Amino acid sequence: MSPPVIRRARASDAEAFAALLGDPQVLPGLLQLPYPSIEAWRVRLADNDAPGRSDLVLVAERDGQVVGSAGLHPVGATQRRRHAMSLGLSVAPAHQRTGVGSTLMHALLDAADNWLGVLRIELTVFGDNDGAIALYRKFGFEVEGTHRAYALRAGSYVDVLAMARLHPRPPQLPS
Repeated sequence: MSPPVIRRARASDAEAFAALLGDPQVLPGLLQLPYPSIEAWRVRLADNDAPGRSDLVLVAERDGQVVGSAGLHPVGATQRRRHAMSLGLSVAPAHQRTGVGSTLMHALLDAADNWLGVLRIELTVFGDNDGAIALYRKFGFEVEGTHRAYALRAGSYVDVLAMARLHPRPPQLPS
């Protein structure tokens, strides 16, 4: 399989986002609701390019098809948390374990470490999502705790792991 092409998401990707995040094999690993709206995704993706927004939303494409998405998002409105962002990632089932997740992670971490001044990246992942946990560990994320009964998934409350990664080489002033 050819390596995926990474690019910034755009409003015209709304249908692909709704399909990917609504996929019955992808949805259980996300904190999204079923039946995603194409129009809601169109608005959300168009808003990401609005002045003053600091979200970075990327897609991975193979042969012109969106096969994965990933994003960095501010964790809150408070000035004291400007150094932190949250991470989300999804990969189409047919493209899992083919390098799409790693390619998206490389792109996000490059942006966070070298361009955005992010010190801390946070995420939550369902405790039974072994593939995602392994991917995050591969990129330096560590488990910081467990949130018990964090989210309702298919009629049952499920735990998530809180994971985070600190910048491995925080920027320094020249000597």
